[in-house]
Amino acid sequence: MSVDYLSDTATTVRVVKLGAHIGAQIDGVRLGGDLDAATVATLRAALHEHKVIFFRGQHHLTEDGQYEFAQLLGNPTTPHPTLSSAGAKSLAIDSQHGRSNTWHTDVTFVDRVPKASILRAVSLPSYGGSTTWASTVAAYNALPEPLKRLAESLRARHTNLYDYAAEDRPDENFRAYRREFESTYFETEHPVVHVHPETGERALLLGCFVKELVGVSRSESQALFRLFQDRVTRLEHTARWNWSLGDVAIWDNHATQHYAVDDYDGAEHRRLTRITLAGEIPVGIDGVPSTVIAGSAESYSTVDRLRGAA
Repeated sequence: MSVDYLSDTATTVRVVKLGAHIGAQIDGVRLGGDLDAATVATLRAALHEHKVIFFRGQHHLTEDGQYEFAQLLGNPTTPHPTLSSAGAKSLAIDSQHGRSNTWHTDVTFVDRVPKASILRAVSLPSYGGSTTWASTVAAYNALPEPLKRLAESLRARHTNLYDYAAEDRPDENFRAYRREFESTYFETEHPVVHVHPETGERALLLGCFVKELVGVSRSESQALFRLFQDRVTRLEHTARWNWSLGDVAIWDNHATQHYAVDDYDGAEHRRLTRITLAGEIPVGIDGVPSTVIAGSAESYSTVDRLRGAA
């Protein structure tokens, strides 16, 4: 299914739905800092509806252009809370530093979870290297009522000291990257179910940065985490994108998890650049916000006051 919109410049923007719960391809848009307000509003609405949106053929886009476009959608954060060597504007998602082949929502170990990420393909392997996104809203909606009530009553602690797909590589580039990633300890307690600050939808807030669920034993924590996390990653709740150079993906970080598929050999190189946008502090259905256990993210990001902005 596709829907056409007309922008202020009489350009037709086509939104092509890719799945029942998540994903749409946007045609007719040349991304950059000069987009008109109507087109930006169309993209924002498509993002809220489809959770992740994709653009082909953006070969003109540079890091500066990507950043200027990001500013139309929100307030860019610094590249990362701990990776200070990453650069001034974007974070390189580079296979030389590791492979993000584990399900996660970006940067949930801080209190101010980014609202969105913009990812641009720079260098791709000759095969493989796709990315899959999952709707955490669809996952919550698919829960039986008793499990919804259970999830709504739970809180989870997220940290940047985590088992990244149990990966331990001998090369020094990877180990230096990992040391920098863990150089400042962050831990934040989030509700397992939070209320999306712009759409009002309820979504599961989990992923690989979860250290434990609060108030239960270690074994119970692991079992409950797996129960809800498995609901997120059901194939019906996912969309998979096969990258080409010039592609850009934007996802609602308050409503998704994602996973970089590690199906290319070590000699192949994969590099994308990511810019994240400042977001709200998550709030549970009881109105209680996330709380900081350790680490301050003030130098990483402002807090956008998004509630009721939709």
